[in-house]
Amino acid sequence: MIIPEFESTLQSLNPFPVLGEFYNKADYVPLDLSVTNKDLVNVDVSNSDDLGCYVSNHIKVNNAKVAYGGYLEKRGIYNRSENFNQNNPETERNIHLGIDLWIEANTAIYTPLDGQLHSFNDNSGYGDYGPTLILEHQHNGIEFYTLYGHLSLKSLSKKQIGDTIIKGQQIAILGTVEENGDYPPHLHFQIIKDMQGYLGDYPGVSNQNDLEFYSTNCPDPNLLLRME
Repeated sequence: MIIPEFESTLQSLNPFPVLGEFYNKADYVPLDLSVTNKDLVNVDVSNSDDLGCYVSNHIKVNNAKVAYGGYLEKRGIYNRSENFNQNNPETERNIHLGIDLWIEANTAIYTPLDGQLHSFNDNSGYGDYGPTLILEHQHNGIEFYTLYGHLSLKSLSKKQIGDTIIKGQQIAILGTVEENGDYPPHLHFQIIKDMQGYLGDYPGVSNQNDLEFYSTNCPDPNLLLRME
């Protein structure tokens, strides 16, 4: 199989772990939040407390420290918010475009690659990203971006557009339920090829109609996370 140039370029890199070097692969466990997961039938995924308990228990029973997953996963978690739910199967945004790393609030977040601060914003709407950073990266003439959502408000302080970011540098900490869009604490990590003019924000969930475009513009974050 021929690997496209963009994916091949990212695979050739040696990224720093976004949660730092404190965790090994045995500390991570996959988490399925899709609409097909029968274990979620009795979980109110629209309630951050109920979902948080489910995630925490999943981590505990698997003797893990971090739960991860969600790329191109169709989820029911977004039904609660008008940001996503349009009551139409074709236009309802419920297909996740990033990978989530579920771990407690105030966990440090690091940049996997050298880059610069493209933009940042507090996307404070209910069910939104909350505080968000976007970094710009270039390698061998290829430009791309990484997005970090559900951060703490403190993570946006003393930031300036164009700040140089060094691989392995701590750039943020995870936010609490109260500041991260009302989700159990986690990092939303996403790779973006073309920002399309967005600043401090970019769609992290697609509808079925637009999925072909977004799945191409937002390739699998595991190209950098290397979870598997």
